[in-house]
Amino acid sequence: MSLAAGRPVIAIPGPSPVPERVLAAAHRASPDIYGEELADLNLQVMEQLKRLAGTQAHLAPYIGNGHAAWEAAGANIFSSGDRALALTSGHFGRSWAQQMEQMGIAVERLDFGSLPADPDMLARRLAEDKAGAIKAVMVCQIDTATGVMTDIPALREAMGDHPALLVVDAIASLGCAPMMMDDWGVDVLIAASQKGMMALPGTCFVWYSGKAAARGRSQLTTPYWDWHARANAEALWRFWGGTPPVQQIFALDEALRMILDEEGLFAVWARHAALARAVWATVDEWGQGDTGIRLSVKDPTARAASVTALALPGADALRSWVAANCGVTLGVGLGAEQPENALRIGHMGHANAAMILSALGAMQAGMAALGIPYGPGALDAAARVLAEPA
Repeated sequence: MSLAAGRPVIAIPGPSPVPERVLAAAHRASPDIYGEELADLNLQVMEQLKRLAGTQAHLAPYIGNGHAAWEAAGANIFSSGDRALALTSGHFGRSWAQQMEQMGIAVERLDFGSLPADPDMLARRLAEDKAGAIKAVMVCQIDTATGVMTDIPALREAMGDHPALLVVDAIASLGCAPMMMDDWGVDVLIAASQKGMMALPGTCFVWYSGKAAARGRSQLTTPYWDWHARANAEALWRFWGGTPPVQQIFALDEALRMILDEEGLFAVWARHAALARAVWATVDEWGQGDTGIRLSVKDPTARAASVTALALPGADALRSWVAANCGVTLGVGLGAEQPENALRIGHMGHANAAMILSALGAMQAGMAALGIPYGPGALDAAARVLAEPA
């Protein structure tokens, strides 16, 4: 017998659960793509996306995933042989650096393992770059593999008056944790629709400052990736480099209205923070008694509000058990030293307390069924966190 029948619980770090309202909004036939109605809606979505990022900067939308946004940013920032400094704290930061190298960019790495990027190390490295050879500093605000969150304002301060652009991957953070692009001095921001935006996979976005725009087109800027053409578009098709993703625009409009105009962005950030604390409290209790269960990020101030990575003996078997018996899907231990003994719990986007408690409860049932040792009182600890006043 399986107890997995019923509504599934998706607790992976993206694609995150999509609200029924958003799915319903997307389930519409395409109107005239040359008509004013869709063009006006697209402009409205672009303004909402700027609100989400805390910016009045330029915005270029693309049809694609986060990797497409990486390429779009790289094609506009760099020429072949230009130097970038990548601050990496996990699998995705390293993958981003590798993709830029494959485009012909000279990438220097400061790798911090599973720790957040160190502003002091950045300041020292940039102080050595007297000639300003480093064109951009690249960093993930949250690395989705390790669950590490880096302090972006601290990095900006550490850069001082060095002319490099600050380029931030906010794919796993935008709509989940604070991001104020203009106030923080971010020059280029990268995100995609399938995580904190609560929308379908398939669209990605690059916001870029006046400083970034002033560099003009680079040797790598092709007509399709050219962010100037998209951000300054006067016709709908030019925003998207061709036929617009109509159903995605409908979905984004609904999702951004829910985030910005109904729940409110500060409340969204607070909700994610509370759900994250409940997960951390649970894992801490499971780890009591030398069970080998532990959070990957020790410092609570460096933990992501959107995803939690943990070491758990027998994680692969547990993931399989909860999927088959409880209808709960957990994330793989991507980039972990022992991926078979690691997993990730996503608590991003359209997530509430009941969804998180059900995922944690299913995990504890699975550990009991599989004989994986765990400390007592974990679910009580989660309940206490969630019972705290808002």
